[in-house]
Amino acid sequence: MKKTLFLFTILLIYIETSFAQTNPAITAWIQNHDGTTGRHYVANNPTPIDDGVLANVQSVDYSDNWVYVSATGIPSYITGPFLDNNPSLATDQQAIYKISLNPTQNMGTATNTTGGNIGVFVNGVSLFDYRDGVRWDNNNNRLCGGPGNPPCSGGPQANRDWNRDAIPAEMGGFDCNKAHPAMGNYHHHQNPSAFDLDLLVISDVCDTYPADGLYVIDVNAHSPLIGFTYDGFPIYGAYAYKNTDGTGGIARMKSSYTLRNITTRVNGPYVGQVFTIQNGPNAGNQQVMDLGYFREDYEYINNSEPDYLDEHNGRFAVTPDYPQGVYAYYATVDENHNSAYPYVVGPTYYGNVTGTDVNTINENTTNYDSNLSVVELPENSLDIKIYPNPTQDFIAIQSNLLDKKLQLELVNELGQVVLESEILSGSTLSVLETHTLYNGIYFLKVSYEEQQKSYKIIINK
Repeated sequence: MKKTLFLFTILLIYIETSFAQTNPAITAWIQNHDGTTGRHYVANNPTPIDDGVLANVQSVDYSDNWVYVSATGIPSYITGPFLDNNPSLATDQQAIYKISLNPTQNMGTATNTTGGNIGVFVNGVSLFDYRDGVRWDNNNNRLCGGPGNPPCSGGPQANRDWNRDAIPAEMGGFDCNKAHPAMGNYHHHQNPSAFDLDLLVISDVCDTYPADGLYVIDVNAHSPLIGFTYDGFPIYGAYAYKNTDGTGGIARMKSSYTLRNITTRVNGPYVGQVFTIQNGPNAGNQQVMDLGYFREDYEYINNSEPDYLDEHNGRFAVTPDYPQGVYAYYATVDENHNSAYPYVVGPTYYGNVTGTDVNTINENTTNYDSNLSVVELPENSLDIKIYPNPTQDFIAIQSNLLDKKLQLELVNELGQVVLESEILSGSTLSVLETHTLYNGIYFLKVSYEEQQKSYKIIINK
């Protein structure tokens, strides 16, 4: 009897630690349970190369106050190439991110975001703010700081009037996922959805080097939880409930920052000035410093509509993960789904910044293994987008699931499997090449564990 009672007690403890955890800051991370490794492209080679490094998150451990996320910083979607001659590749960061489980609003002077890591996405990839570390040196009439530029005169505290925005300035160096590495630290400054999925495509990098980013924008559904910042608050994608109480349908979350109506910049370059890069990998290239090239080209204008965000690019609202409401940031885009300043967070945090990346975990923690958690997918969880259909040469299959691996089988009318693929955990897209198949009717079978759906596909060349 005592032995039975002891085993029952152990079982209860196991159930509590494995299944009872509901805090999204612990449960939302995309853990790698199947050995998926990262892949990357290099210029002029559209065949991805295996990194041999585990993708996504390797371990999640938590205490009463903190969650520790161990990750390589390598996503399951394909990284690269970086066509601005950036010599770096996405490399293993061996990171441990420490995020507060009890985030609090900063009631004093708001803390500025900084260069480098300011948060982490649910796949363990780093989040940077708007900046690229380059500023305007008015004393010498040139850009300064950052790779390939001379140091700024007057030291690091000088010449801070005009800070360059990475999104327009480094557009040519972003891969299909809208990201790039800094000394191996692969990161997003902006909404982590692929360029070719935008309504207006402003980069052709996906034409040769296709990838899919962290999630697919769905204008009809609340965006998924995609990350956490160093002040502990969550990050969502571009669309959410219009009203903060969870009503009003789905709306695009809008930045309250707008370009200033200026033609000159005090102690800076005039609007539209052409600057020739003096040295570095882009030496000789010319860049036009239109409005939006610097952070200070924007001004914050308060808007009382619920789908407009505050000065930190967030709001307090009901979300699917926080039915009682939570302050959250949103990865803002414009009406064409192109990234909109301040992109994710900034230029200041809403909360008290207590998170960071650490070398070791120096307290007793409990491991959270998402493989052991009870997963109840909603009935519409296998809603898949397939295009084009009818098709000739390929079909693209998109899923809105972030942390579930899907198996794909294309079956002919005889019931034979003619093509197989998968959508990896932490990825959202798979492309099946159909140019070798005969015309006719096929069925795409999409499977996740016990769930299955079939879709009729017509090939007509």
